[in-house]
Amino acid sequence: MTGLSGRHRLTGAAAVLTAAAAATTYGHVGTLLPFLAAAAALGALAALVGRSVEQIASRLGSGATGAVQSALGNLPELFVGVFALRAHLLGVVQSALVGSILANLLLVLGVAFVVGGRRHGTQRFAAEGPRTSVLLLLLAVAVVVVPTLSSHLGVDASRHEQALSDVASVVLLCVLGLSLPASLRDTGNASAGRAGSGTTRRGSGVLDVRALAMLAGSSLAAAFVSDWFVAALRPALSVLHVSQAFAGLVVVAIAGNAVENVVGIRLAARNRPDYALSVILQSPVQIALGLLPALVLLSGPIGGAHLTLVLPVMLCAALVTGTLVAVVVVFDGESTWLEGAALVGLYVTIAASFWWG
Repeated sequence: MTGLSGRHRLTGAAAVLTAAAAATTYGHVGTLLPFLAAAAALGALAALVGRSVEQIASRLGSGATGAVQSALGNLPELFVGVFALRAHLLGVVQSALVGSILANLLLVLGVAFVVGGRRHGTQRFAAEGPRTSVLLLLLAVAVVVVPTLSSHLGVDASRHEQALSDVASVVLLCVLGLSLPASLRDTGNASAGRAGSGTTRRGSGVLDVRALAMLAGSSLAAAFVSDWFVAALRPALSVLHVSQAFAGLVVVAIAGNAVENVVGIRLAARNRPDYALSVILQSPVQIALGLLPALVLLSGPIGGAHLTLVLPVMLCAALVTGTLVAVVVVFDGESTWLEGAALVGLYVTIAASFWWG
């Protein structure tokens, strides 16, 4: 009963904050208030998604839990990307996509390692799934680097950036399709024995259906709130004097990934590192292999700015660096709080480099 009452209170808080975000957005109440209201609503919805994921995790398994939750959690970024491209905000879209990958790989993963490590010591997880995820991500980054290098090095392919980007996008989507069966498979739970029966909930089938419905509903609501958040972002930035590059890389990226931020850290705190890594790593993999190429192919038909895989050099360098570090950190199948602190430190350094634009 305590779990149900807690979920009901959280649902009520999320509904009130979402209504407040809608009222301030459509009521044009000031400049910063819609921005703050939307941010608070995103946080509440993220916590609600986290509660739902915890309730269905024991039945879906770590792989499927991460894939389903990340797909729903990335809906806001899809909508934000489409609307931003139609508004010709190409730079914001590029930096937000790269920022979303880096935020999950460095910031969220690092905080999860710190929280889990400080509470439970060294955490061990089944390494097969995380290794596959980071290697797929490394492949996607390598594919993105090819059009970027061809453009900046002045080779013949630089005159066909859109065509090369389209070909590479199709390749990435095919790799995503081939990887889905493996990502949905449960690779085991190295922490199951230590988690104890108290952390594995096996409620009735009716409760699972309710949890799935709550997960879908709260994720969809997060998509709308994210749109309001981005709509309020530009006037808020003019007041706060923050560059668009920093806004896309940090502010929009963290807001769009609020669901994964809360869920992954909560799972690590509960000593469930397999589920935490599945949730955290599935999101950047789906962004790199799915969302990014999908927006490249959609940018022509939807009108507005044309997105290619040719990135600014600094964005590309940050993406490569963050991915290589993540590969090294997860490959040994265990995590410590010190590794997490190092990941967060790298993220802060990269973010600071974009503060001035």
